Amino acid sequence: MSFYTTDELLEIGFAKIGSDVKISRNASIYNPSGISLGSHVRIDDFCVLSAGFSGIEIGNYVHIAVFCSLMGQGKITLKDFSGLSSRVSIYSSNDDYSGEWLTNPTVPAAYTNVTHADVTLERHAVIGAGTVILPGVIIEEGAAVGSLSLVNKSCNAFTIYQGAPARRIKDRHQNLLLLEKQLLAIV
Repeated sequence: MSFYTTDELLEIGFAKIGSDVKISRNASIYNPSGISLGSHVRIDDFCVLSAGFSGIEIGNYVHIAVFCSLMGQGKITLKDFSGLSSRVSIYSSNDDYSGEWLTNPTVPAAYTNVTHADVTLERHAVIGAGTVILPGVIIEEGAAVGSLSLVNKSCNAFTIYQGAPARRIKDRHQNLLLLEKQLLAIV
């Protein structure tokens, strides 16, 4: 994987960029002035980050694996230590599929009924491969979502979810909070 240099990243025009940021040269970035990046961030090959009106905010120690997409007009927030496995899609906008309206971005807005809502992944939230997250969802601190899930409702803290739609499976251990303290003490 080939990453942009620090100088190249600064030229892209992000709203904010921390230190130790690695973004693949094969990632697609749209509206970089609407994207804020913390430190120790890695964005892998073939990801699409398309910041809408409300932008994208990525915290510290965040990994976004290959083929992920983050898009929509609502704000998308990935807080510290959160992560996306490959092929995760996060949408902060959604067409109305009822048949009452036309769909897709080539149609004038007067003929569509697109809804927009913020999406937030709190600290230590992790999302399994192939998962889709819809507008308005909050993945609370330490929640984990298993692969190939459809998340259309918010997920409680330190709980594991799986399925389409995602349902609670069991509680998640909180030992990772102790490990975070140890890591931050040496950095």
